[in-house]
This record gives sequence, structure tokens and C-alpha cells, in this order.
Amino acid sequence: MPIDLDLLLQAYANGIFPMSDARDDPDTFWIEPEFRAIMPLNGFRVSKSLAKTIRQDRFVVTADTAFAQVIATCAESQVDRRDTWINADIEAAFCRLHQQGHAHSIECWLGDRLVGGLYGLALGRAFFGESMFSRETDASKVAMAWLVARLRLGGFELLDCQFMTDHLASLGAVEMTQAAYLKLLDAALAKAVQSSLGLTSSAASCTGGDWGALDGSIKAGSTTGASSEDFFSTGASSPGKRILHALTHTS
Repeated sequence: MPIDLDLLLQAYANGIFPMSDARDDPDTFWIEPEFRAIMPLNGFRVSKSLAKTIRQDRFVVTADTAFAQVIATCAESQVDRRDTWINADIEAAFCRLHQQGHAHSIECWLGDRLVGGLYGLALGRAFFGESMFSRETDASKVAMAWLVARLRLGGFELLDCQFMTDHLASLGAVEMTQAAYLKLLDAALAKAVQSSLGLTSSAASCTGGDWGALDGSIKAGSTTGASSEDFFSTGASSPGKRILHALTHTS
């Protein structure tokens, strides 16, 4: 049975998310972990080698241009991960959420080849990172860097990473109890406002972050208005240099 999208949004708003035991498992269950990993938007770590890769624009980075391909690739079996938690129902639900403007992807390209990316759900001022993949060195790290810059510029407050991994920890992710996470989630969702509206597909973006703020800034080469924190006012000559400035700038 297809996953009800309003139920799915309600689950995320309450700190719960869906998983399956395997790609071909028809059953979907709901997870509320005891501990939660988040990526502090002001604490993303950029190593010297990653900064060089970003600065040189080794990958062409896009957003929402290949969502279905990103989630399908995330769901593939890999050498170090024979099974995936993304079954057909979860994949279909997120593709529908993407069509409604709630689910988003970041893609890294080498020529016409998709070599890295991630996807997740934007709700209020929270972004729930679901999965990422990499087919070239640092491709998923570059995707994460662009995501963090996008969320910072768009006024988001929380980047949920679900479970801690060594990969996420190396980038600055931290772990906390579910109770502490729910406090951050409540603030990011502005629940007092949204509860009076009802958390439906049409209301889910109320008082939310601006996912597209980065796109205009990259296109213009600079930003206007105090809300941008002057992330791209340096006159940098490439998107990568602007992203690095966004990640290192503090207000």
C-alpha cells in the first residue's frame, strides 16, 4: 500500500522516519531512535583536500535536476552494503514529495555522469537528510558541503542526519539524545504556528526555510539584503569559492 504523504510529514514533524529491512522488502516500519545525529550548520568541517576540490569546481553541482536518479542510486546495493533500507514504497513516496516541492536532491556531475549526491525532506526550517552516495572521491562530501551552504543561506536551522556514521562524524556531525533532538526540531518547525494550520502537504512549508535562496545568489554572484549575511559578496570567481565562503563565514 502506498505511504500516505500527510502521515509521512506528520511522522517527520514528530521525530519519526520510515525504513525497511531490504530493497525488495514490502514492509515499511517507523523508527524513533534513542540517539540522533545532526550536522550543525555552523560546524561543517572542510579539510584542506576537500576545500581544494570545492574551490577547483571539480564537480558540477546541481539541485533537483535528477531526484529520481539520486534516490534510485542511493537504493542500490554496494560492496560494503548489500541491503538498503529504501524499498519501493519509500522511494515512490519521496518521488511524490519531490513533485510537491518538499523533497530535494543535490547532484554532483563529471560531464554527463552522475557521480555523487544526496536527497532529503525540507519541512519548516528543518532538512531531514535521508541518504547519500559517491562514485568518485569526495563526491558525497562536496554534495554535503553544497547542502550545508544552501541551508545556511536559506535560513534553515536544523540538518538531521538520523544515525551517526564515521563519515558524518568526520564532517562535523554530532550525536544527541532523541529528547534533545526533539527540542531543536520543535524550534525549527515553529510548531505553535503550524499546529494551528494543520500539517498537510500544502501547509508543510509554512514559515519554512528558502531552499532556492542559493540559486539566485550563485547566478547573481552576490546577494542583497541582510538575511543573506553577505555570503557571496566577495566577488569570488567560481561557485565553489562562493560555497567555501558560505561555509566559513560567521555572522
